[in-house]
Amino acid sequence: MRLAVVIALIVVSSVIAVEPPAPTVAATVNDQPILLADLDAVVNANLPKVPITAAHRRQLRTALLDDLIDDALLKQFLAKNGLKVDVAEVDAQMKALTTKLTKENRTLTQFLKETGQTEAQLREASALQIQLAAYVKQEVTDDQLKAYHEANRDHFDKVEVRLSHIVIRTAKNAPATERSAAKEKLIALRADIAAGKTDFATAARKFSQCPSAKSGGDLGVILRRALPEEETLAKAAFALKVGTLSDIVTTDYGFHLLLVTDRKPGTPSVLEKCVLEVLEAYTDDYRVELVKKLRKDAQIRITLP
Repeated sequence: MRLAVVIALIVVSSVIAVEPPAPTVAATVNDQPILLADLDAVVNANLPKVPITAAHRRQLRTALLDDLIDDALLKQFLAKNGLKVDVAEVDAQMKALTTKLTKENRTLTQFLKETGQTEAQLREASALQIQLAAYVKQEVTDDQLKAYHEANRDHFDKVEVRLSHIVIRTAKNAPATERSAAKEKLIALRADIAAGKTDFATAARKFSQCPSAKSGGDLGVILRRALPEEETLAKAAFALKVGTLSDIVTTDYGFHLLLVTDRKPGTPSVLEKCVLEVLEAYTDDYRVELVKKLRKDAQIRITLP
């Protein structure tokens, strides 16, 4: 073999040898890795049934990674501060879920595939939920629950509103100029509707970037906590009187103009008769605030390719 060929082979071999391996970790939370394979399993389970663009898939991936980071932070906190979970409680929850799925003609295997998780991961999530509920129950006072019930009467009284919206979408990390232009467009559209130059439904059909545009922006009837992923929208909607336009509402998805077309008052609730429901809702909100605090002090490193 000629010397030049040998040298070439050595060069090629060394180049191949130093190529970095494919990343296997999507993020690290206080030295705890979140595996890329686990993230992609969740992403695949949450993909819509219609084709989406590569950009939309990246957005979904980023959002779901945020959820996994929150779960990791909560798990770390409860490992230090929470009570130990009895395996029998997890078994009971799993049995209840299996019974529910059987009534729906579904199996646990199907459910795991649909949600992109293993049975071990499901049991871990169940244990975390039980642990959080126990922690909050020992922390909250009767006065706090009473105040929470009073502050959230729309939810516990089962008040309903019929909501329409117009949304101009922008990515959360879009340039400031792009977000500003989208907001200004919606402000101008609001002025036209308020002045009677166009009506809300017509404007929604023409400009709203949401599947509800075809129905004039109508999202149907919602309950106060029907949009847990977008509390900002729900809060603004329930603050509106029927027939009045909202100010521009900003979310991670863009800018929204809201219109409530109907409102049903529900039935006045009594705390003593719905205390478990109040505690459950309080726990959900407690979790959100706790994770916000944990994020401030956490060492989070995103390595998502």
